[in-house]
Amino acid sequence: MDNPYKRLCQTLAQRGGRYPGIDIPEFYDVVQELFTPEEAAVAAIMPPKPTPVSAMARELGKDEKEAGSVLEGMANKGLCSSFVRDGVRYYVAVPFVPGIFEFQFMRGTKTEKDRRLARLIHHYKEAVDRTRGPQTITFPASRVIPVGETIRSGSRAHTYSQVTSYLDRYEPISVSTCFCRHEGKLLDEKSDCGMPDEVCMQFGTGAQFIIERGLGRQVSKEEGKEILRKSAEAGLVHASLNTQEIDFLCNCCSCHCMILKTALRQPKPGRAFYSGFQPRVNPDLCTGCEACTGRCPSKACTMGDGIPKFDMDRCFGCGVCAVGCPVEAIVLEEKPGLPEVPRDRKALREALEARK
Repeated sequence: MDNPYKRLCQTLAQRGGRYPGIDIPEFYDVVQELFTPEEAAVAAIMPPKPTPVSAMARELGKDEKEAGSVLEGMANKGLCSSFVRDGVRYYVAVPFVPGIFEFQFMRGTKTEKDRRLARLIHHYKEAVDRTRGPQTITFPASRVIPVGETIRSGSRAHTYSQVTSYLDRYEPISVSTCFCRHEGKLLDEKSDCGMPDEVCMQFGTGAQFIIERGLGRQVSKEEGKEILRKSAEAGLVHASLNTQEIDFLCNCCSCHCMILKTALRQPKPGRAFYSGFQPRVNPDLCTGCEACTGRCPSKACTMGDGIPKFDMDRCFGCGVCAVGCPVEAIVLEEKPGLPEVPRDRKALREALEARK
């Protein structure tokens, strides 16, 4: 345990996430690329709750200036998060996913270091998947936020199911490069699905960090809504953590994005990742053009008797089909019988533990 990378492995194992710390060779390849030994030692003892420099300095046995210099360097490299509240700078430990891995590719740069890191992260993910075996989702850690314009008039829609409500409530708002699609292109330039890239969004303190560290840029509420419109028209799925309060919003494709790819590996994807809504077709309006079948990210939509039919075990309830319908023959309506969305991260952890 004199090795700081060993200590960091144990810490990241406790932090959990889709790819926790696992004591395998690929782990050390990644962390030695990301962290200096000093940074690894700091990350190994950094608490997951926001902590000021003064407390970290005491824990490290350093003066505040020295500790602050190390922490600032780590935040600039995306190895921890940071924000200012009431004039005090705080630092927050984050897991590999969601967190450190995504931060590495949000800038959208294509240096040799970026390509090397993409390969190391990819090899680690593959090694973890082999070690742990197929992931079975018993309770969704992520959720779909439906395209609001596609919800049928009169349907009950909680505020947390209205994607623009997050843009209205939070300040600042940032946008960055989709790390999943960018990682794919760093691994193989031909791995380009043609979807827009600058569409990942962050809110509040999460956005403050992204803007401050140059991982993305600040946008107005109006530009944020335009990004959502562009993403929906392109066929991307609004996705975030399965909590009522969120600090990020992904706009995901099924060919690259980890959230969708993980769900699609489940026997019934629509039960592992969903919005709480389901599509409804008006046969009197439908022209049978099949635009919906080509856009469906989960392949839940097929044609039958001249109109679209939906496999609800596969349907995410995202509204991508409805956005692409030229005659507005598809709307979303509330889907009964689904569990309440957990209020916050603590409630989500409790739900995940209860379903293990």
